[in-house]
Amino acid sequence: MDLENLFLTRQSTREYSGKPVADETLKEIIRLAKLAPSAVNSQPYKIYAVNGEKAKAFSRNVQVMGGNKWASDCPAFIVIEQGKPPLVERLGQKILKTEFVPIDIGILTAYITLAAENLGVQTCILGMRDEKGIAKFLGLGEDSKFPLVIAAGYKKEGYPVREKTRKPFDENVKFIT
Repeated sequence: MDLENLFLTRQSTREYSGKPVADETLKEIIRLAKLAPSAVNSQPYKIYAVNGEKAKAFSRNVQVMGGNKWASDCPAFIVIEQGKPPLVERLGQKILKTEFVPIDIGILTAYITLAAENLGVQTCILGMRDEKGIAKFLGLGEDSKFPLVIAAGYKKEGYPVREKTRKPFDENVKFIT
């Protein structure tokens, strides 16, 4: 798929067919996504793939306050655990008053969703989540941070690709030459 079509077809999918996602497909998505750049190449995250029957049990962790009911039908989730940056990055953060880890995780997430779409797997980035529930599910400490979870699966037949509506180019793009 060419890049523009990839951008045009990737969208948040909330209706899945129930078809399972093979572990090998998830491994390939993650392998490709790990090519994402990060500050000082720190890769300050861990990635967990939750698939099959475990995904059904996991889905309750993204169904916070009655939201994301559709997640029960999602066959797989990719969970990103936030790590600590190395010392050199922490020093840079103090000097520049900028945190790089959230940026790195955002870039990783974009790579995951585009790699998945390129392999025919649809995704939905989930910000609503129960971090303590996720930590318990994964057998990690309660202080673990999971800024994003990505639902992954095959869209239900007939699920439409929505037209992209964006602000006019000149409204939020300026060239300084």
